[in-house]
Amino acid sequence: MAKNGNDAEIDEGLYSRQLYVLGHEAMKRMQISNILISGLRGLGVEIAKNVILGGVKSVTLHDQGVAEWKDLSSQFYLREEDLGKNRAEVSQLRLAELNSYVPVTSFTGALTNEYLTKFQVVVLTNSSLDEQIRIGDFCHSNGIKLIVADTRGLFGQLFCDFGEEMTMFDVNGEQPLSAMISMITKVKIVNWTWLNYTVGLHMHTSSFNQKSLSSSMAEPEFMVTDFAKFDRPGQLHMGFQALHAFEKKHSRLPKPWSQVNTSTPLSWSVIYCFFFPPLSLQACTGKFMPIMQWLYFDAVECLPEAEDAVLTEEECAPRNCRYDSQIAVFGSKLQELLAKQRYFLVGAGAIGCELLKNFAMMGLASGEGEVIVTDMDTIEKSNLNRQFLFRPWDVTKMKSETAAAAVKQMNPSIRITGHQNRVGTDTEKVYDDDFFESLDGVANALDNVDARMYMDRRCVYYCKPLLESGTLGTKGNVQVVIPFLTESYSSSQDPPEKSIPICTLKNFPNAIEHTLQWARDEFEGLFKQPAENALQYMTLVSSPRTTLYKSLVTDKPRSWEDCVVWARNHWQCQYNNNIRQLLHNFPPDQVSSGAPFWSGPKRCPHPLEFSTNNDLHMDYIMAAANLFAQSYGLPGSTERSALTKLLQDIKVPEFVPKSGIKIHVSDQELQNANASVGKRSELKTLLPSTEAASQFKLCPIDFEKDDETNFHMDFIVAASNLRAENYDIPPADRHKSKLIAGKIIPAIATTTAAVVGLVCLELLKIVQGHKKLESFKNGFMNLALPFFAFSEPIAAPKHKVTNSILHYSSRKKLGKHVKALVFELCCNDETEEDVEVPYVRYTIR
Repeated sequence: MAKNGNDAEIDEGLYSRQLYVLGHEAMKRMQISNILISGLRGLGVEIAKNVILGGVKSVTLHDQGVAEWKDLSSQFYLREEDLGKNRAEVSQLRLAELNSYVPVTSFTGALTNEYLTKFQVVVLTNSSLDEQIRIGDFCHSNGIKLIVADTRGLFGQLFCDFGEEMTMFDVNGEQPLSAMISMITKVKIVNWTWLNYTVGLHMHTSSFNQKSLSSSMAEPEFMVTDFAKFDRPGQLHMGFQALHAFEKKHSRLPKPWSQVNTSTPLSWSVIYCFFFPPLSLQACTGKFMPIMQWLYFDAVECLPEAEDAVLTEEECAPRNCRYDSQIAVFGSKLQELLAKQRYFLVGAGAIGCELLKNFAMMGLASGEGEVIVTDMDTIEKSNLNRQFLFRPWDVTKMKSETAAAAVKQMNPSIRITGHQNRVGTDTEKVYDDDFFESLDGVANALDNVDARMYMDRRCVYYCKPLLESGTLGTKGNVQVVIPFLTESYSSSQDPPEKSIPICTLKNFPNAIEHTLQWARDEFEGLFKQPAENALQYMTLVSSPRTTLYKSLVTDKPRSWEDCVVWARNHWQCQYNNNIRQLLHNFPPDQVSSGAPFWSGPKRCPHPLEFSTNNDLHMDYIMAAANLFAQSYGLPGSTERSALTKLLQDIKVPEFVPKSGIKIHVSDQELQNANASVGKRSELKTLLPSTEAASQFKLCPIDFEKDDETNFHMDFIVAASNLRAENYDIPPADRHKSKLIAGKIIPAIATTTAAVVGLVCLELLKIVQGHKKLESFKNGFMNLALPFFAFSEPIAAPKHKVTNSILHYSSRKKLGKHVKALVFELCCNDETEEDVEVPYVRYTIR
């Protein structure tokens, strides 16, 4: 087993997405933290999963109870054959598979004070109130961080005590904003207090004092998660204490929905309240703001909408089945509905894995229904840190098939089918009218806006509910789309990201983001596009003939040595010759409109001189030459000493800057120049015949950031940092370069789990047929602050249309449900008066 600890290196291949959230220093603090998690029911195993994936030093699982039927609706690492066995011991083997760097052990004895001293963080999820107070007082006085978490049906409770001297090194996880200042005319400090506060935020270091559990019980400080329920935390604070008192007196919990004790669903646990921030990680790392100190959460909107729909004790009584805990809250009829559901899950990544796990626990499609999951990607090592259904031995396998097999182990009754299709116009013959008409709903687990918008249009067209969610580091959101009730996903969009001006990339970079984008463009222009153009030529498709001539004739290498010569000459062109030409056109002392040309965002560059003693120069040549060789099907080399010898014998042509070369200083100037250029005669070059060209092994290279052996990131890092050196821009290390150039979305498992828990609450409402807009909740969170907000979805717009327009619309190609609605309106409205038609966007085209 690999080890975490003081001297352990961080496996960036595994933890890359998490590192972009937490940073290296926080990860190192995690790797020296021993965690105790007491209580291995549904909530406990969820916390354990996320902590183990996070990469702490060790995790100890504690539980003195045995598996019962009611555990199986939320404890995804228990099986029916485990009934009667200790929950911690059974879960230990399956949890240990999640991360080979984290030793996982089980403990079934009493939690004595002496035993607790082994840990830096203690998490209690299934303890009596007396036990919580005893352990809380001991932990507080001995500098051990304590977290108490509990779920009861549709209610959740959370308390944290990080001690009297908790230091937070980064309170929000955000990078300080930076901007280029063109000119300073006057400086005046208006408010020193404000300036010190702002600087303190950017330094990201703060200290906090937190009270012990016993001290805070009487005078609790609540964090509000839903401002529409401002009084709810105080009520739930008393409610949870009342439950503990009842259990202490009667040695049992109240019977669900009993008319004798008038119990609400507060008394049983289900799976949907995994809404808790990454407090175990916060306690270990000093990263992000902790909760001060109590958090309560409820989702009573999931209960039946009708006021007269009162569940009975008989309907919610246990049946000795794996769904007993869920039946205790919602009754057996909902369980029958869940079993019949047919759902389409698009994506089997981090969100997809969590959704499938919850689907299995809920019993979705466990009868006549079916879950169809599609994902065209294969499993990579970097996925294993968040996509918990996959193991190291699954790398290179298809995500959808592997995830489907994994959840079948959790609940053999679930009917699930894995596809490997991309959703889009090219697969509409697979996902056709019959397919969508057969669905009860769609859940998105996608990582790009285009695919989300496509699925949104399909759901609108076929009038199907859509569950949409996404994460970005510690941030997450959930949106529920209900036909004819809420607006669609596409109804509101974020503004497009600002692009970098072409002239800034080409000649005037001033930030590392500019040089990294330039390096990405270089990669595409050198190792992908020329080969694609040549392949087009081979199939007699028109392509740029100048580029073809270079690819097939002048630049065509015949050996590794030729590739090195090409790489060396290209280095000279990009980092010396082009810079000298730029300075020839715009000398360092150039004046424009009375001001220095090289000022503000324009950094004056300087040319580089190649040296085999410079590691960065050698990194570039090694990567560029190997990639060039790959694109022509030639063998490469990693022998650095042999490369040095080859480079010493290469004679680079002397460069002399030319007059009359036009260099555009703005994108507008470039556009004007392009518009004024007339039609040019095609370059007359003697290209090889398509038959001869087909003999060349030209292979387009698709950029892949996560393969450490393919030279892709080696090239990007070297190319970007060399250009940064040209312009005196601070360089970026490989980790940061990979984030920016690879457009990586930072992610941690806890945010994903929290978001998916909220998604499944909305799913319960859809299955029950909720009709009121106020019953549904869109959710937003930032676990770093921490911040939570819930709102009603925006209502579907209502448009006034005339009778004649309705008749016209009915003849369009519409889904059956929309067509039926339009015909009904036509038949019922014989006048020329306007009628209001509520519909989701794009329904009537």
